Amino acid sequence: MDNAATTPVDEAVFESMRPFLTEKFGNPSSIHFFGQEARGAVDQARHQAASILNADPKEVVFTSGGTESNNLAIKGLAAKQAPDGGHIITSKLEHPAVISVCEDLAGKGYEITVVEAGPQGVVSAAEVAGAVREDTFLITVMTANNEIGTIQPVKQIGRLVADIRSKGRKIWFHTDAVQAIGKIPVDVNEIGCDLLSFSGHKIYGPKGVGGLFVRRGVRIAAQSLGGHQERETRGGTEAVANIVALGKACEIAEEGFLSASKSTAAIRRGFEDFVLSEIEGTKLNGCPERRLPNISNIAFQGVEGEGLLINLDMQGVAVSTGSACSSGSIDPSPVILALGVPEDLARGSVRFSFGKFNSADDLDYLKEVVPRAVENLRKLSPGYQSAPGS
Repeated sequence: MDNAATTPVDEAVFESMRPFLTEKFGNPSSIHFFGQEARGAVDQARHQAASILNADPKEVVFTSGGTESNNLAIKGLAAKQAPDGGHIITSKLEHPAVISVCEDLAGKGYEITVVEAGPQGVVSAAEVAGAVREDTFLITVMTANNEIGTIQPVKQIGRLVADIRSKGRKIWFHTDAVQAIGKIPVDVNEIGCDLLSFSGHKIYGPKGVGGLFVRRGVRIAAQSLGGHQERETRGGTEAVANIVALGKACEIAEEGFLSASKSTAAIRRGFEDFVLSEIEGTKLNGCPERRLPNISNIAFQGVEGEGLLINLDMQGVAVSTGSACSSGSIDPSPVILALGVPEDLARGSVRFSFGKFNSADDLDYLKEVVPRAVENLRKLSPGYQSAPGS
């Protein structure tokens, strides 16, 4: 139940990459048959990745994953378009791979405005517009949040950027769509973004591969130097097997995301209806409507989220208390705190994220083990026991 952290590799995806781990071992930069065979496979994957985004294949740059894509987009744009500093707008809901990059740039003289999230975890496009200054060169707001699943107003932000640009200003829009791809339609032209990050292991592909959409005409500085690969945007020999797998994963996701989304939404709905009605002291974090179909973040009063995570793990259920990239921190999730949730309730917040391989049997098992785990933990919580009505 932690598919937002990572997904299992689809069997068809694994089979697509297998030959490129064995007999089809050529370097795509080599001009002989073996190299051109690999080049053809990379080109096919580029078309598959572009298709799910409604992009031109030449606008897709392969990377090692979402983190590198975010770094390449933000640092690359800053280095190329505003090397002497400037203003960036982002939000409190962003993944650490965006927040950390912005903090790093802040230490180098760039100014960062972090827009608040509303109580339902949706950034206000009007607040983003109000934060724009004369020296603003980048807005980076995610497509959908990885902890609470809320879908952000990226199309409105895209229109805002287009309007500013129509007045002769130089400004660009980046969106981290790592969690959104394969769950909801993501069309770079409808969004109006200049840069968009995505990752393979969130859509039943392998870890270690992702991509960055770079709209034609947008110039960014390479962050990995050493070769002419990826049209000199990202040096280094391409990870052919992983790229082939990413392309196949994109193809499968594009063909079947509607049925997969309906399936995961049904399981999520059944789970939430049960928990919120049958377990007292529970609350849904985020917006109940405007969110991805597979993520459910629930606050359990009188329970430490880490304790619930461990208790469920011992019973074979994997969940999360926040972003997988922030695990190890004892502090409550910054995303949950950004919603205005009290710290004690934020500490008791747990993310359940469902995938296309989850079943009705999994849901039945959850209904069995979650109430028991919560009850056992609450027995150890004097604060909860002494609460009125408990």
